[in-house]
Amino acid sequence: MFTIATYGLAAEMRGDHPDTYVVKRGDTLWDIAGKFLQKPWLWPEIWQANPQIRNPHLIYPGDVISLAYLNRVGVEPGPRQEAPITGVPLADVEAFLKDLSVVDSIEGMPYVVGLEEDRLRGAEGQAIYVSGLDNAQPGERYSVVRPTQRYTHLDRTACCDRFHSDDLDFRGKRHHIDFERAWSDAFTPDNGSEMLGYELHKLTTATVSRGLVEGVEVVTLVVDDTGREIRAGDRLVPVQAQPYDLQFFPHAPTQTFEYGRARILAVADAIKYGGRRDVVALSVGARDGIDNGTVFSSWREGSNAVDRVKIGTNRSEYLVGDSSRARLPDEFAGHIMVFRTFDKVSYGLVMDGIRPVKVGHHLKHPDATH
Repeated sequence: MFTIATYGLAAEMRGDHPDTYVVKRGDTLWDIAGKFLQKPWLWPEIWQANPQIRNPHLIYPGDVISLAYLNRVGVEPGPRQEAPITGVPLADVEAFLKDLSVVDSIEGMPYVVGLEEDRLRGAEGQAIYVSGLDNAQPGERYSVVRPTQRYTHLDRTACCDRFHSDDLDFRGKRHHIDFERAWSDAFTPDNGSEMLGYELHKLTTATVSRGLVEGVEVVTLVVDDTGREIRAGDRLVPVQAQPYDLQFFPHAPTQTFEYGRARILAVADAIKYGGRRDVVALSVGARDGIDNGTVFSSWREGSNAVDRVKIGTNRSEYLVGDSSRARLPDEFAGHIMVFRTFDKVSYGLVMDGIRPVKVGHHLKHPDATH
């Protein structure tokens, strides 16, 4: 066993690691660390063992990385004919970085009242009419977003853990049928019932072409980009030039959470289950000390199994008390790295795993053993 010590951490190398590794196309730093470290989320340890690497996100296919701490060979420049590798596969999260956000409320946000020629849907090059942008000036650009989910958590002591869909209709009001989005809403246990936020999905962008004029109560915008079709009720927010990070440095959470507080709320484009490279919504955010790069392990909660040896097979499990049940251990599923953080909710990418992650899974320290 071999250890690289940096920042007070110890990254244990696998026993059969080579002295050097040549970076290949398609690698990520997480993948490289997964081949040689016992804890792949500690890939910055490899970076620190190679002091010639000034920026770990500027390593190129063909570069040689030293894995020998006591006999460093340094980094040899590659051909520099391809894009540098990254800590995580940005292509898998780029759409979510650009298109998803969470706000505390949608009340008071400008919204689409009608569309050109009274159409039911609007697309690139067409006009949309918006209420709530009274001071907008021609040339200003806005993102058109759709409220799709309402995230809430519920006190565990007041009720059982509850997980259910809570999709939003065109008005941003709750309903339970929306086949355009396959995200699940959830109630998570905590001290009191609380709104975690509304998820907004970016559809496209539009530019103000005409402000308020006499006798007209809406502002006119022209859709200036391809994207999803717009409908009445969609909201508008100012365009942000760079609302997200492109570099991620994985690290453990800065604090521990009461069991049940940190959970998976939803799996992107799925009902309940997700796997490697899937995006998941988490019930913790910036107020909980979560930032981009925070790594969790995902765990299936152990069952409270009926002890049939003790009570026999004829008794219904619904009539069996805790004294005749055995609490089984939680089961590890995979690692998740946060790539975008909001106040009460964050989004993470499933980096690796041995079984599917699921809505309701507990989030723990990446090195948790139970």
